[in-house]
Amino acid sequence: MSGSYDDSVGVEVSSDSFWEVGNYKRTVKRIDDGHRLCNDLMNCIHERARIEKVYAQQLTEWAKRWKQLVEKGPQYGTVERAWCAFMSEAEKVSELHLEVKGSLMNEDFEKIKNWQKEAFHKQMMGGFKETKEAEDGFRKAQKPWAKKLKEVEAAKKAYHAACKEEKLAISRETNSKADPALNPEQLKKLQDKVERSKQDVLKTKEKYEKSLKELDNATPQYMENMEQVFEQCQQFEEKRLRFFREVLLEVQKHLDLSNVASYKNIYRELEQNIKTADAVEDLRWFRANQGPGMSMNWPQFEEWSADLNRTLSRREKKKASDGVTLTGINQTGDQVSQPNKHSSSYEKNQSYPTDWSDEESNNPFSSTDANGDTNPFDEDTPPAMEVRVRALYDYEGQEQDELSFKAGDELTKMENEDEQGWCKGRLDNGQVGLYPANYVEPIQ
Repeated sequence: MSGSYDDSVGVEVSSDSFWEVGNYKRTVKRIDDGHRLCNDLMNCIHERARIEKVYAQQLTEWAKRWKQLVEKGPQYGTVERAWCAFMSEAEKVSELHLEVKGSLMNEDFEKIKNWQKEAFHKQMMGGFKETKEAEDGFRKAQKPWAKKLKEVEAAKKAYHAACKEEKLAISRETNSKADPALNPEQLKKLQDKVERSKQDVLKTKEKYEKSLKELDNATPQYMENMEQVFEQCQQFEEKRLRFFREVLLEVQKHLDLSNVASYKNIYRELEQNIKTADAVEDLRWFRANQGPGMSMNWPQFEEWSADLNRTLSRREKKKASDGVTLTGINQTGDQVSQPNKHSSSYEKNQSYPTDWSDEESNNPFSSTDANGDTNPFDEDTPPAMEVRVRALYDYEGQEQDELSFKAGDELTKMENEDEQGWCKGRLDNGQVGLYPANYVEPIQ
């Protein structure tokens, strides 16, 4: 933007009015501000799009983590499915927020960028063509009037100086009349000075009034020319304001998910999933699968078998029966079909007391023979690779061979999960023992 032209130098600005010399520059500056505001709006939308992306990622991570925790945790049945419905909701909402991010950047951001490029044209020497045109228009409209205003200011200054000199001359003449030391010649000089001062006052006053009249005559044309340039600036600014309003409405539509049909369906489906939770059904399932409704191989008389030459322990009978339909009394009369959930405390308690085991010292199929060699029928089990894991829940060991830890503690898994859902591990203090496999997760 160019500086003030010479005709405005020395002109005293008496107010903040638009009509004062040079005060049109605020209107010119508004053009540059319009370009900067386009950048500000693009930055605003870009930051909001980044927030939408981060929020979508956080929703996805949250859903993944809690889905695993709920599935591995003790919750079961229809309430478990209702709980997991929140994770499904988060995943779907995450996708919608990613779509919002895409709309903000690919549509709104690009639209502002293109409009800015079309509305503002950069010059080789810097600045914008639109700014220079407005500056030149106002300068041209104001230059004749500013020149006359400068003349008025000069005439006023001369008139006021003449008035001051006249007053001083009169004061000197008056004081000299009371001074007997002055001769007539000196008094005559003072009187002539007063007369010349009065004549100067009349001349400067006439010139001042004349220049002021000329300024008044030039004012209507000055106002008309300034209004014309100002109106052109107003039209340019109106285009920007209307464009901003249009863009902001489009941004609002992209952000307002309440009017998106798929968004409404997400929460309608979530509500339905929660309402399907049935406490009676879950209790019936738990009774049939984890409670008194379970089948049982009740103890029966067993003849000694010469072929086997030994009696299986009660624990081994349980392992041998895995995968075989057990016969027994079903006290509930119905078996609810639902996926089995791991329950550490429940399954751990299914181990039978050691006093049920029979004497096996003479069993030829025991794990070691009389010479201490390994049983040739035992399968070679390769040692499990040690893995660092983190506790998901607090656990207090119920037996001497069990570990105790708090949620967030880290330990080392030494052996893989057994058939009853237990793992062998080692705490950082060196203690080795068992713990529920579904109470930990691998450290990534």
